[in-house]
Amino acid sequence: MKFRHVAAPAVLAIILLASGLAPAHATDTPMTERNRQFITQAFARWAAGGATFFDDVLARDMVWTIKGTSPMAGRYEGRDAFLAKAVTPFAARLSSPMRPTVKHIWAEDDHVVVHWDGAATAADGQPYRNSYVWIFRMENLRAAEVTAFLDLVPYDDVLRRIPLE
Repeated sequence: MKFRHVAAPAVLAIILLASGLAPAHATDTPMTERNRQFITQAFARWAAGGATFFDDVLARDMVWTIKGTSPMAGRYEGRDAFLAKAVTPFAARLSSPMRPTVKHIWAEDDHVVVHWDGAATAADGQPYRNSYVWIFRMENLRAAEVTAFLDLVPYDDVLRRIPLE
C-alpha cells in the first residue's frame, strides 16, 4: 500500500515532464537562467536611462525581423544595418528617449521572450506609446535572432509625421 502512495506522484511527475506540462522551474537550465538574467539586466539598464541596449545585446551578425505589413516590417541583417535603417531614424524623431517597462520575461533554453511597453515623447511634443513582444534567440549571451511584434500604426505615424532635418 505504501508503494502505491509513493509511485503515484512519481508517475505523475514523469507524465508531466514527458508532456511538457512540468512546472516552469523544471526548464530553468543554467543556460536558460543565464539568458534570462542577461536580457533582464539589459532591459533594467535601458529603463534606468542607459543608451547602449542594442550594442550590449545584439550580435554583430544578428538578424532582426519586424513582423507586420508596414514599410518598416521586414528582415534586417546585421546589427549596423538594423540600427541605421530602423532604430536611428525612429529615435531621431523623439525628443525623449524610449524607456521600456517590462511586463514579463519568459525564457527556455536559448530563447528569451520579453513583453514590454515603451513610452517616449515625439519631437512634435506628442506622446508615443506602444506595446512590444520581442523574441530573442541567444548565442553566447548575444541575440543572434530577434523577432519583434508591435503595433506598427503608431510607430509609422511618428515616421510619417515628423520629418528628419
